[in-house]
Amino acid sequence: MMRRTISPWLGHAFALLALTLGLAGAGCDRPAAGTAKGGPAPAPPKPPVVTVSQPLVQELIEWDEYTARFEAYAQVEVRARVSGYLTKVAFADGQEVKPGDLLFEIDKRPFERAVEQARAELEQAKTKAENAKLDVERGRPLMERRVMSEKVFDDRSNVLREAEAAIKVAEAKVATAELDLSFTTIVAPIAGRIGRSLVTPGNWVSAGSAANTTLLTTIVTQNPIAVYFDISESNYLKYRRLAESSNGTSGAATGARVELAMSDEKTFQHAGTLDFIDNRLDAGTATMRARARFDNAGRLFSPGMFARVRLASTPKQPTMLLPDAAIGTDQASKFVLVVAADGTVSRRVVKLGPLHGGLRIVREGLTPSELVITNGLMRARPGAKVTPERKPIEPGTERTAAPAADAKR
Repeated sequence: MMRRTISPWLGHAFALLALTLGLAGAGCDRPAAGTAKGGPAPAPPKPPVVTVSQPLVQELIEWDEYTARFEAYAQVEVRARVSGYLTKVAFADGQEVKPGDLLFEIDKRPFERAVEQARAELEQAKTKAENAKLDVERGRPLMERRVMSEKVFDDRSNVLREAEAAIKVAEAKVATAELDLSFTTIVAPIAGRIGRSLVTPGNWVSAGSAANTTLLTTIVTQNPIAVYFDISESNYLKYRRLAESSNGTSGAATGARVELAMSDEKTFQHAGTLDFIDNRLDAGTATMRARARFDNAGRLFSPGMFARVRLASTPKQPTMLLPDAAIGTDQASKFVLVVAADGTVSRRVVKLGPLHGGLRIVREGLTPSELVITNGLMRARPGAKVTPERKPIEPGTERTAAPAADAKR
């Protein structure tokens, strides 16, 4: 039988391994520093720091904003009233015109000949009437002496009446021919800005019904200019209540102030007046058509352009303002977090209005004395405590209004 032997170095290795495991077990059983029996407990975490502010209160008028479109108070389609060849265009495309300014000329020669012919026919009719009158005058003494029968005299009298009627017909023909001749000169019927000429000299222009008449150009008035926009039913009722309480000086009342901003303007720089409210509600859109009048002496506005207009929706009154960063949103409402004197956070559901100077109007749900978290909203939870740092809200400098969609927030 073979006898096995273990080398000395392998035995030393096993001994060293056993000693290492024993020391490791002893280390696990030793209590950690600072948690031994009778040691101090860890300090609780400090409440998070947030910035709080009282709502900024200012005397403001709230506005509702609408999309509007410019239209001219008067627009004319210039068409030919007689047919003929166009001989002259007397204006530059796009220029300003006054009533009576020459615009077009149609070849006058055929109409001048028609006037001459009508005048000649008038002279012919007058001559016949004079002859008929002489026949009657000559026949009257003959009839009295019974030389001429009454029938012959009556025939002469009827010829005279026919001749006098022919004179009136000829005079009407002369007037018609002269009128047609005047229509060969086409003048501006209103003051305004003219469009481009749609027909060049040498072309035939047609008169007749509106569908078949040749359109020559268009003219639109420029100053003043109208702006049309649609007001919802609820807003219209709100404006009427406001107009009643303010003696018709604001709201949806004739003469109420309307402010306007162009698409490239951030502030409402132009002021006009409300001069028309439709007499019925559009059942299809549930809106009321309104019109405002604006001065356009500088010709900045043009029919067809779009703009933003706004109407006062409240009288001037104390209004609370907060930055949008202080407002939270969930699926059902808008809210702010307020901090009590002991640092406890609570939630307030608020009703908001439009923007004013970069700050959001708060209509309901808050009092001016409460401290609202304006920075650090994500570090606060209702019921938890925070460390508030007070900072006043700086008033905005922009004079803007939010779109109507924002006003419903």
